[in-house]
Amino acid sequence: MSSWGPAYGVAPPDAGGTRIWKIESSGLAVSLIASMSAFNTGALRLALIGSGTVDPDGFPPVFMVDILHRIGAVAPLDDVYRAIATPEGIAGWWTTDTTGKSEVGGTLAFRFGDAGGFDMEILELDPAGRVRWRVTEGPEEWIGTEIDWSLSRREDYTIVLFRHEGWREPVEFMHHCSTKWAIFLMSLKGYVESGHGRPAPDDVRISDWH
Repeated sequence: MSSWGPAYGVAPPDAGGTRIWKIESSGLAVSLIASMSAFNTGALRLALIGSGTVDPDGFPPVFMVDILHRIGAVAPLDDVYRAIATPEGIAGWWTTDTTGKSEVGGTLAFRFGDAGGFDMEILELDPAGRVRWRVTEGPEEWIGTEIDWSLSRREDYTIVLFRHEGWREPVEFMHHCSTKWAIFLMSLKGYVESGHGRPAPDDVRISDWH
């Protein structure tokens, strides 16, 4: 049984975001083509290890899945940055119960009433257009995930590229959170364009999970 080696590394994604994996075992070459956003490599890994096809230590690490969104706001980049990088700004579009210090290494606390909330360590603050957080407290599925904001100017718009990355698997809660992030990103857009967002507790209710 041969294990995963450097010669069979992960190929760069193609234009569709696909990676091609190659495993050789007992003279049999197997190509695995997986969508980075949807393929459950956890199940694949267990199946291959259970069948004896690969060594547990030789199989590549299970990649994570991410929530991705893009919006454009007709507002200066500096205004959008402040709305994302400061507790006062975040309180205008995500949750009014936002506390903490806007500094790298500091912690921001976001609360949503009886639903609980999240604590996030600030990893990066760059007024040129980058904010990054790591979740340290909250639902189990969120712990250790990171939230990345990348801002750029395109004509009249400040473009926001949003990533909530590092989910271990695409569980139902991830589906819910993806939709809620989209709702709150529209709240962010309204906040920086008109001064009026819809932060919790006045956010749009999308389901029985709020």
